[in-house]
Amino acid sequence: MLSSDDPLPSRPDRVLIAGVTGSGKTTLARRVGDVWGLRHVEIDGLFHGPDWTPRPSFLDDVRAFAAEERWVTEWQYTSKGTDAILAPRAQLVLWIDYPYRVVRTRLVRRTVSRHVRRTELWNGNTERGLAKMFSRDPEENILLWQSRTLRKWRERMPDVETRFPHLTIVRLGHPRETERWLRAQA
Repeated sequence: MLSSDDPLPSRPDRVLIAGVTGSGKTTLARRVGDVWGLRHVEIDGLFHGPDWTPRPSFLDDVRAFAAEERWVTEWQYTSKGTDAILAPRAQLVLWIDYPYRVVRTRLVRRTVSRHVRRTELWNGNTERGLAKMFSRDPEENILLWQSRTLRKWRERMPDVETRFPHLTIVRLGHPRETERWLRAQA
């Protein structure tokens, strides 16, 4: 596993961004796409249909873009089967492993902003509402979901390294490290 200061062995064509909910995966994916000229596919937009219903074509859509030569996307929906499609094709994983206070602050700020602005997210969906932040159901309460999955990638990365030895993994432990890493790539 590389740190933000280690040089990459080569410039990748297919990149996965891993991290807990609210860590900044989509923002980093867009920025990496801009720096390296990669198509950013926002995987949430493939998964969520109107009224937050899962799209039946989700895995077919993932297979289609994963077959392309150049892309960057968020590494999500692993329980839905994306690992078997994305990990074998990817070359680089950027793992956002920020402190809790950073990811919690980002998630609260993002959720409130999207709610107040009624920002359209994917396929006509908007933020589910601030009242959902008090639900005891992690499928409804994004803060509870973040808390329950906070250590998922930290627990999972040793297995990822074993199962997918072709992947170069860069751990980004703080937003300053990410900014420094992005500057080095430009």
